[in-house]
Amino acid sequence: MKRKIDPTLFELCLGIFLYGIVFEIILLFFSRDISYSLGLWIGVILAMAGAVHMWWSLDRGLDMAEKDAVKSMGVNNIIRYLVLVLVIAALIYTEFANPIFAFCGYMGMKLSAYFNPLIHRLCTRKIDV
Repeated sequence: MKRKIDPTLFELCLGIFLYGIVFEIILLFFSRDISYSLGLWIGVILAMAGAVHMWWSLDRGLDMAEKDAVKSMGVNNIIRYLVLVLVIAALIYTEFANPIFAFCGYMGMKLSAYFNPLIHRLCTRKIDV
């Protein structure tokens, strides 16, 4: 059974990706350090994964009884933030990529949520012939 992606989730992920591209272009003007770019894209990927996990947990939680849904959403929120903290801690420990820019990439989820009405209009705009 093939499932279609939720349009709002698609628009959120598209906004996160566009944020990453714009941030990367600005970042390249100031520094060519590869660890900054790696950190940024690790954060962008984490943000997209977090958005998908949030959509999945909300979709699942809406089918539950209220008491179970509250418990499930709380656990899923903790899991999301724990994964973020563990990845940032791993980046700090290994010095593989810049953890500050990873966090900046993750904040793309917030900015994308704010710009979602604009992205929605751009995605659903009909071209008149």
